[in-house]
Amino acid sequence: MSLDAEVIPLDTARRQGTPEPDGLLDRGLAFLRRRLAGDYEVDEFGFDPEFNGTVLLPLARALYEHWFRVEVSGIENIPSGGALVVANHSGTIPVDALMLSVAVHDHAGRDLRLLGADLVYQVPVLAHLARKAGHTLACPADASRLLAKDELVGVFPEGFKGVGKPFAERYKLQRFGRGGFARTALESGVPIVPAAIVGAEEIYPKIADLRSLARLLGLPYFPITPTFPLLGPLGLVPLPSKWLIRFGEPMPLDGHDADDPAAVSNVTDHVRETVQRMLNETLELRGPAFL
Repeated sequence: MSLDAEVIPLDTARRQGTPEPDGLLDRGLAFLRRRLAGDYEVDEFGFDPEFNGTVLLPLARALYEHWFRVEVSGIENIPSGGALVVANHSGTIPVDALMLSVAVHDHAGRDLRLLGADLVYQVPVLAHLARKAGHTLACPADASRLLAKDELVGVFPEGFKGVGKPFAERYKLQRFGRGGFARTALESGVPIVPAAIVGAEEIYPKIADLRSLARLLGLPYFPITPTFPLLGPLGLVPLPSKWLIRFGEPMPLDGHDADDPAAVSNVTDHVRETVQRMLNETLELRGPAFL
């Protein structure tokens, strides 16, 4: 994909499952009636498409459209069948996961099934909402089951090392774990779609880390930013940076053996190098962070 690939503006994005302004009240009441009657379905992972499309996605979409002004390119690289979307992770608080989900849903018309860290599913309310949104634990078994059903699965191999890195290391990829995502893609016979997210690094610039407090709270880090905790709850409002999300061409994995550690390592390194290159190029295209 070239750098001048089509950038999809917000006003042309598809709104599958989004209520139109007319009849919004009627749709809302009908939604509540179905909830109260238990007339809705979830899959084996707890995914609730109606709740996700009616409640969760619209909330995230407000940030996507009006706060971060996200632009998307390379959406034509999202395949119709099973695939693994591999993206960089950043932002101190993983808002990038929400924005990536909105981008895929609104522009590609697909639900992105994200693989989340253990910590996400140890917080009662957060775990429930994550399941409702179609996400699950970052483990090979769950990923393989989703891919076997031709789902689009998203993963952030950097994990907390990426999302919690200091602002001084912005847009520099951290280690991609042990290559579990590559092995899963190889075993499932699906392509990897690299994705670069530019904009998340600036929303909560992490300038320090209170490690003792983080250990006390059982967190991977406790960030200090220019606005938090100095401004209290107001400091939790993300800064309105300009976002670009770019999807690269699918990377076929034919000829690689999932049981060969060297092959898995090579695929992991190749994907990481591709995402870093895409990040560098997309960052240059974006220009100033807040314009």
